Amino acid sequence: MPPTMKAAVYHGARDIRLEEVAVPTPAAGETLVRVLRSGICGTDASEWINGPKVFPVERRHSHSRHLGPIIPGHEFVGEIVTADPDSGLAVGDLVASGAGVWCGTCRRCREGRTNQCVRYKTLGLNLNGGMAEFVSVPSMTLCPLPAGLPLDHAGLAQPLAVGIHAARRAGARDGDSVVVIGAGAIGSFVLAGLSHLGDFDITVIDFPGGRLDRAARLGAARCLSPSRSLVDDVRDALGGRKPDVVIEASGAAGQLARALELVTDGGRVQAVGIPKGSPEIDIHAMVFREITLETTLAHVCDTDLPAALRILADSPLGGEFSRAPVGLDHLSASLDDLAAGRVEGKILIDPSQEALA
Repeated sequence: MPPTMKAAVYHGARDIRLEEVAVPTPAAGETLVRVLRSGICGTDASEWINGPKVFPVERRHSHSRHLGPIIPGHEFVGEIVTADPDSGLAVGDLVASGAGVWCGTCRRCREGRTNQCVRYKTLGLNLNGGMAEFVSVPSMTLCPLPAGLPLDHAGLAQPLAVGIHAARRAGARDGDSVVVIGAGAIGSFVLAGLSHLGDFDITVIDFPGGRLDRAARLGAARCLSPSRSLVDDVRDALGGRKPDVVIEASGAAGQLARALELVTDGGRVQAVGIPKGSPEIDIHAMVFREITLETTLAHVCDTDLPAALRILADSPLGGEFSRAPVGLDHLSASLDDLAAGRVEGKILIDPSQEALA
């Protein structure tokens, strides 16, 4: 009998089962990793509540859509059990995975935009992921952890890489004023990326409370609350000027339109948060004000994942999100909590924890 492992297996909306499955056997170019921490995010919660959905990469390439049961988990770190001899990594090394898999040969890959690969797939969304004791990982997605980085902090590497990629694509230049709408997890990761990429004057907008307090600790020059006079409030806070760049990181209804109101003529707006419906925006005003609208998706693993690990090793970011990890048997309840907005911090799963009796 082949060795088996515990795994959370997604069968459909609100249907994740803790099962015994075979330990995967790495193919050429893959590495077997013992999972030490695996995070959940809004995408996982959406799949739990409403899925399986067709993600943007799957609309482009229907062959990448998962059609049957799958092990979720695209934010994970672990220890190498079986090393790929061509990877430069060794048994026992601690690694983070970027989860996205690219071909390396298509036009976008040759441009360095590997997240736009025509064959792009994601572990945990299109391929079996890290909500299991072991996972077989394409070695290209792995990056060694900095010495001494706590596992609970390292578990933030993949979503932080997404935030760094968004911060890069926002196109802010040194000295620019930048507004970030939304101080949740992704907004905080965008803020952390901005703080380490350049010298920007950063304003964060969210409701009063712990999120804005965290934003101030992470480098925001000022924090503002939403109001009917927000456009004037931001302009007053910036000495009578509108911001050069506005990043919409909440996904809340109406906030992309609000970002376009806030930004200066000739400025840049970036859509990071994904709204539930189709947002209405004033194209007429965008054209006449010559506003650039950017979008962002996932991250470029070779660039953004190492940067995320450096930030986590050199900053207090990891401690801002730390909470005790739970076992795989808590996954369904944790997804319910996340979907209902009852979670502060980052939920991390430790697959080695024993299931409740």
